Amino acid sequence: MSPPLAQLVVAISSRALFDFEEENREFDPDDDRAYRELQLSRLDEPARPGIAFPLVRKLLAFNADGVRRVEVVILSRNDPVSGLRVFRSVKGAELSIDRAVFTRGRSPYAYLTPLKANLFLSANAEDVRQALTAGFPAAHVYLQSNTMDAHPDEVRIAFDGDAVLFADEAERVFRTGGLSAFQSHEADHASRPLPPGPFKPLLEALQRLQIADDMDKVAMKLRTALVTARSSPAHERAIRTLMEWSIDIDEAMFLGGLDKGPFLREFEPDFYFDDQTRHVESAGAHVPAGHVPHGVVNE
Repeated sequence: MSPPLAQLVVAISSRALFDFEEENREFDPDDDRAYRELQLSRLDEPARPGIAFPLVRKLLAFNADGVRRVEVVILSRNDPVSGLRVFRSVKGAELSIDRAVFTRGRSPYAYLTPLKANLFLSANAEDVRQALTAGFPAAHVYLQSNTMDAHPDEVRIAFDGDAVLFADEAERVFRTGGLSAFQSHEADHASRPLPPGPFKPLLEALQRLQIADDMDKVAMKLRTALVTARSSPAHERAIRTLMEWSIDIDEAMFLGGLDKGPFLREFEPDFYFDDQTRHVESAGAHVPAGHVPHGVVNE
C-alpha cells in the first residue's frame, strides 16, 4: 500500500524550485526537442536553487524525525526526459521529493485534485489562474525576488489580507467608494466575519502543522504573519475573522497604505503572498514573493 499524503501538500513547478531560466529561453512550445536535448546534456549538472527552494527545504525539515508531515510534489510542464534532470537536481540538493508529474507542455493544474494540494507554486501565470479557479491556493512566483535563507530553524510565511486570506468583498467597496467608504463599511461590519479568500485552506493547513509541531516537539518551527494595507478601524474585522476561524496568527501588520517591502524585510519571510503586483514587486526587492491573481484588482 502506498504511503498516504501528508498534513501539508505543496505542489511546485520545476522553475519555481530550480533556476531553469537559461534553459527556458530555449523552449519552443511547438518543438521542444532543443530544450529537451539541452536538459539532457546537463543531466549531471545540478540546477541552481530557484526562488522557492529555501521554503521547500525548510518545510521538508518538518519530516526530520521520520514522520511525514509535509509532502512536496513537482508539478511541471517539462517532458519526462527533461524530468530526469529535475530529479537529478532534487537528488543533488538532498531534497526528500519522490513524487512528480510531467505533462510536456500541457497545464498540470488538474492533478492538484488527486494530490489534495494545499498550495501550488508556479512560474506559469496561466497555470496559477487555472488552479485558483479550481479552488486551490496558488501563486505566480516572482522570479525577480530576492532570495534569503534566514532563521534556519523556523519557517516564516506572510500573507496579504483582502483577496488572499479573505475574499475581496471589502476591496470592492474601496474600489467603488474610496477609503472613507471602506473604513465605514468595515467598522459597521466589524462583528461579521469576512468571507474566506483563496488562501484560507493553506492557513488552516499551516495551523494544523503548527499544532502537530507543538505536540511532537519538532525542531523546525513555523511563524505566520498578516501584512495588510488595512488600518484602524478596519483592523478589527480582520482580527475577528481569524478568531471566528479559530486560527492564531503570530504577527499582524496594519500598515494603512505604507510600502510593505521594508516591513517584510524585517520579518524575513520565506515567502510572501499578495494579490497586487505592486506589493509583490515591493516585497520581492527583499524577500521571496508570489502574486495571487485573484479578486477585483486582477479582473
